Amino acid sequence: MFVEHGAKLKFGNLTMECRSTPGHTNGCSTYVLHDQRVAFTGDALLIRGCGRTDFQQGCAKLLYNSVHSQIFSLPSDYQLYPAHDYKGLTVTTVNEEKTLNPRLTKTLEEFVEIMNNLNLAYPKRIDVSVPANLVCGLQDEL
Repeated sequence: MFVEHGAKLKFGNLTMECRSTPGHTNGCSTYVLHDQRVAFTGDALLIRGCGRTDFQQGCAKLLYNSVHSQIFSLPSDYQLYPAHDYKGLTVTTVNEEKTLNPRLTKTLEEFVEIMNNLNLAYPKRIDVSVPANLVCGLQDEL
């Protein structure tokens, strides 16, 4: 199922809002359950970090604007669940990230400078993972 920004996904008694949050990749989305006051941020916003922007159509300026307009605009007590965390953490809040995130508390210009100078190693399995992600992991069934 393909969803667009603003789409409402209903399942059971729940309704989830899709918010487009590109920047890590051009297809990143955040899913918000307003009744539960939670959002699933994927790789756009991590706990005290964010997804890298140096491959997969990444763009630091777009990521910064996405996070600030689509995630940081949520009420401060909303719980945020990223796709993963490198330190074993599982949840944060809008307020925590708005005040404690070492990258996204900076100005746009500072953020872009940080992201453009991370000098991260090329991910070991990226050449396998990206094509698999593009077909939802079903590459063997094509």
